[in-house]
Amino acid sequence: MTVLRTALAAALAAPLLLTAACGNSSSDDSGTIGAAANKLPQTLVFSPLSLAPPALKGLSEGVKGYAKSKSWEVIVQDPNFDATKQTQQLNEVISSGRAGAAWVIAVAPKSMGQILKTAQSKGVPILVNGKPDEYGYTGPQPGITFDYIDYEAGGKELGSQLGKCITEKLGGAAKVLYTASQEGSAGKEVFDKSALDALKAAAPNATVVQTINVVDRAKGQTDIGNVLQGNPDLSAVMSANDEGALGALGAADAAGKKLACVTDFGGNDEVLKNVKDGKIYASVALQFEADMTQSFDTLVKMQADPKANGEILIVPQKTTTAGS
Repeated sequence: MTVLRTALAAALAAPLLLTAACGNSSSDDSGTIGAAANKLPQTLVFSPLSLAPPALKGLSEGVKGYAKSKSWEVIVQDPNFDATKQTQQLNEVISSGRAGAAWVIAVAPKSMGQILKTAQSKGVPILVNGKPDEYGYTGPQPGITFDYIDYEAGGKELGSQLGKCITEKLGGAAKVLYTASQEGSAGKEVFDKSALDALKAAAPNATVVQTINVVDRAKGQTDIGNVLQGNPDLSAVMSANDEGALGALGAADAAGKKLACVTDFGGNDEVLKNVKDGKIYASVALQFEADMTQSFDTLVKMQADPKANGEILIVPQKTTTAGS
């Protein structure tokens, strides 16, 4: 799941410079769009960043399975991280009339302007990852649905859960290590600020004594072990990813130490087992399966009226604690 979140986040990282004009269909296209709406096939074009990452390959299989249960076919494209190839593939299938809807995790979102215009002119509903303002829009657009990760909400929940644990188990005061995501990660600045602000609000007497970026679990465990040596009274860890949380548990075990409070943003199977066992207080996880179904269902609904404004979707998140 962490890999998938990273892959999806990459689609949101690049700033978009499209103009609002690409979201408007001219009156000359209205008849064409109306006719197209009545003839659109039940065929979804799914164009992810690449099929090389196992998580995205798995997502494509999930999309095909869910679509099949709804009597839809799916054309899966593999641009292999090539923005030019992605736009060429999409243009070909949308222009040919084979596409009834399109779901795109863009390699380079700023290259999507012409594809969005083509989809609108053909009356083919399209879903892209990101917020409207990343595409130069101020809100919903005809025939386009936006789907994004709310990093601010995710960070706030992560920090709030750690503050709650510190209040319950440590009387509201603790020395905290924050294991953050790597520099350049999509949403990092917003997520980090939101998490730290929420922790301060929930446990004002907690102190973040150090922040380190964790990408790899093994190296993270070594780095966290060094932090524990320098801060023997450190009792809480707030982690922006599974690697940091699991690395912290490993480092604490190696040092013969028990961490009173650990919270995680990621929620892989190993993390959730540790939540169940009481080693991790809470895990906040993006729900990509739920996002898959809401994305597909939204595109199906949009087929009925491709001139209507699409929606602005948020990838759902779920908090798991030992008692939940």
